[in-house]
Amino acid sequence: MALPAWLQPRYRKNAYLFIYYLVQFCGHSWIFTNMTVRFFSFGKDSMVDTFYAIGLVMRLCQSLSLLELLHIYVGIESSHLLPRFLQLTERIIILFVVITSQEEVQEKYVVCVLFIFWNLLDMVRYTYSMLSVLGISYAVLTWLSQTLWMPIYPLCVLAEAFAIYQSLPYFESFGTYSTKLPFDLSIYFPYVLKIYLIMLFMGMYFTYSHLYSERRDILRVSSMKKKKT
Repeated sequence: MALPAWLQPRYRKNAYLFIYYLVQFCGHSWIFTNMTVRFFSFGKDSMVDTFYAIGLVMRLCQSLSLLELLHIYVGIESSHLLPRFLQLTERIIILFVVITSQEEVQEKYVVCVLFIFWNLLDMVRYTYSMLSVLGISYAVLTWLSQTLWMPIYPLCVLAEAFAIYQSLPYFESFGTYSTKLPFDLSIYFPYVLKIYLIMLFMGMYFTYSHLYSERRDILRVSSMKKKKT
């Protein structure tokens, strides 16, 4: 006896992905709307306490995004693991290690700028992914989801690098994450961050190349479907 359509694995997978994308879209839309309303209400003053106002929701959304690595690994989401891992690692390190651990950094304008960039990209990406699960495709949305990252992603990396640069004096003063190891060895965390800065730009080149190739393939398929219709 055949299972009802809604009980079949493919439909359960699509239902789960739709709910996941919807939750992420709602979270990032709330953050972006909140930031916009606060800016028009309080002006530049709202940028100083951006992290205090929406930091918790931002951390929840970014923590939840780690599920995407599991999605790719088990095969319910079609994507490449390494580029997504690099993208998520960038955000997790900047948000949880650099910003959350230093209250002085939380008040910098760069935090507001980063949150704007991240949420712009994610609102479009999750909208596109959510509709794709339903089999709905809009040429404009497809083009936007595959093009918006081209100017914004490099700006994100520059903002992340600037956030690290601004955090270095505080990590040096407070000794956060710096520790002594046995045998007269020690970890001086500002040096770790400086090494990570180099890796950040190397990772940007790899990720950008991958995203560009992915964009070319997706737009080619979208163009072929449009011609057939």
